Amino acid sequence: MRLDFSRSFDLGDRSIRRCICGCTFLIAILTLVLPLAAQDVDAIITSENRKPATIADEIHDPAERAAFLALFQKNSPSKKLLLAQEFLRSYSQSAFLATTYEIAARSSFDLNESKSGLEYARQSLALLPENPLFLVAVADVQAREHLNDIAISNARDALDYLDRFTRPVAITEADWPEIKRSQQAIAHFALGRALIQKAIQQPTGALRSSLFDQAGESLSQARALNPADTEIAYLLGEDYLFSDDLTHAAAEFAFVYRQPGQFAPQAKEQLQLIYNAGKPSVKGNFEAFVDEAARHAPSAPSTAAPSTESASQHHDYAGSAACKTCHGGIYRQWDQSGMSKMLRSYQPENVIGDFTSNNEFYAGDDIAYRNGNLQITPAPDRALFARMVLRNGRHFFDIKQSDGHWHSYPVDYIIGSKWQQAYATTLPNKQIHVFPIQYNTIEKRWLNYWKVIDSAGTTRSNPYNWEQFSIATNYKANCAICHTSQLRNVKGGSLDADNLVFREPGIGCEMCHGPSATHIAAISTGETYRKGPLDPPVQFNRLNNRDFVSICAQCHLQSNVHAANSAGELNYSSTATFFLRNASVPFDEFSRKGFYKDGRFSQTTFIVEALERSQCFRKGNASCGSCHDPHSHNGPSNNTSLKFKDDPDRMCVNCHTQLADKTAAAAHTHHTSDSEASRCVSCHMPRIMDALLFRARSHQIDDIPNAEMTMRFGQADSPNACILCHTEKTAEWVQGKLQSWKSTASPTAPTISAMQAHSNRATLAKQ
Repeated sequence: MRLDFSRSFDLGDRSIRRCICGCTFLIAILTLVLPLAAQDVDAIITSENRKPATIADEIHDPAERAAFLALFQKNSPSKKLLLAQEFLRSYSQSAFLATTYEIAARSSFDLNESKSGLEYARQSLALLPENPLFLVAVADVQAREHLNDIAISNARDALDYLDRFTRPVAITEADWPEIKRSQQAIAHFALGRALIQKAIQQPTGALRSSLFDQAGESLSQARALNPADTEIAYLLGEDYLFSDDLTHAAAEFAFVYRQPGQFAPQAKEQLQLIYNAGKPSVKGNFEAFVDEAARHAPSAPSTAAPSTESASQHHDYAGSAACKTCHGGIYRQWDQSGMSKMLRSYQPENVIGDFTSNNEFYAGDDIAYRNGNLQITPAPDRALFARMVLRNGRHFFDIKQSDGHWHSYPVDYIIGSKWQQAYATTLPNKQIHVFPIQYNTIEKRWLNYWKVIDSAGTTRSNPYNWEQFSIATNYKANCAICHTSQLRNVKGGSLDADNLVFREPGIGCEMCHGPSATHIAAISTGETYRKGPLDPPVQFNRLNNRDFVSICAQCHLQSNVHAANSAGELNYSSTATFFLRNASVPFDEFSRKGFYKDGRFSQTTFIVEALERSQCFRKGNASCGSCHDPHSHNGPSNNTSLKFKDDPDRMCVNCHTQLADKTAAAAHTHHTSDSEASRCVSCHMPRIMDALLFRARSHQIDDIPNAEMTMRFGQADSPNACILCHTEKTAEWVQGKLQSWKSTASPTAPTISAMQAHSNRATLAKQ
């Protein structure tokens, strides 16, 4: 007998608050860390050296700082909301709006002001979309408000980010598993609820059934994560009803009915309906039926995500030279690439720094890189710190130390080969230390690069700290994870610099393709063997884009928390999958130097993080290999290793085929097809990321010029692609142009509004 239970489904405002989703939760974890130091950009992060975070010590205006700190006092939600609103009015160009909007949203949720709370949430997530704990609360509210599609999207993002990011630094290792489990349960519940609500709106058919099935899967996960929650069990019972699974529906309702709480009467009502519908085949009275139903409760499903890891074991690395026999052409290309030259033992011919003429460095000068320009202001008390010299054909650093004497150190290692080159020396104790001064090939001068990119006061940015030979200048502790192959602590554990060894300098073949000894042995004997996509040596054309990017992310993801496995292996694994899937540090723990005020990344160390924000990655199949060839050797003419350097639009129109036609492309870009302004990358990947003293392209690929952001924050803090070319124009002019283009857009080409709908940076409302 088919029962219609849709009339009964409406949890409405009866929803139990399963978490501290209001402002108290945020305040509890942030007030602990406000006075402490933010995470440096362009620095290796491990569980041992990870810094407690702050978002307040970089506010230089005392009034703004005081107003911001006031948001974290133990006030009522109404008071906190008023303080947040006042901050938004008074400091509408602050770099700390994401947190302020979040506080306003959570306060509004606590006051049951869902509509305004969700608008504040939208603006917070436009600036910092990777905020899983907040996304959980937002998705929960959206599901209660029947905003199903956005609730589904946010709940799924929250679950993805909860898996991707490590704990906020203010939450202890002991507390995080339970908090994470609770948040995952809420996200799965919100997702299941929104899916059911969406399914009810569909006509009978495959889509409706699929939505109910998806809801059941998510609610089962929530049930396993929080088995005592009667609301989850009740909603899961509803989903079973819609799927005509009366046995399991009755089991869930029986559990709820036996527990004290607000859903027990509703569960009893549902059980009564099922009991009455089953007569006369149901044996015994109603209570006996409930007892029998309870025995059919489904076993808890696994909460682990489906594994894409290879089940096979890999043990032996053969070294890059072993690949040369069969792959000679590719090996020669790699050998001339930047990958192989990340670290090399000293050879005079590989040095590109000026050791003969412009070879002095003065400490004390003010140095900054602003808006794409290096600015060095000589200080009146500047002092000669180092001379880089050539003696008898050998390169040396002569450094004047605190004892007043010059100390000479030979160059033993060379780091880098393209835009900037650093140098290292081996001390008598065998430690390798990196000189604090680097040579920039663009500026053709020696400089203190760390002073350019660091917040004030870091150890490495003060060249006089060199003579301490501390962990701050130790090569193996700071650089080797991403500049060498197969780095291992021979005594186990993490970055204990004196016990670290690497198999090869530079990035060898097996860092990307995996251990090859088994493959070489099989080829040598003519044996055949089955090989999955992640079984080494990896063929990248067989990988999905997420696995592809994960391999590159080992070095190109700034937020990596590097940790050794049980064998002490730090950037590889000799068992299971060969590359390590590291968790990420929450982005709001980094120095604000890594971000523009509009939320976009400003440093190329966040290149993978930027790509992972784009819809090309999230919904398409874009990967690093869509545009780049890591074996490329034709630098310096192609230092970025582009596949289609002379025809960059191919990187986009291979997927966006409707714009392959030049006429359609010109109509879309509103510029002549042969102009630089008509290239896809000019608007969607503008040069706004700081690299080694040059501007690189943003890798948040679906970025589009956002005039309102630039009007709010200014071109320096929200660089607009249009104004990068039309330097004499204003953001208001850009807004007028975009609006006029929107009104005349071709129906066959993507419109500004259509692209904006897919952008992760929704326009901030004016305050």
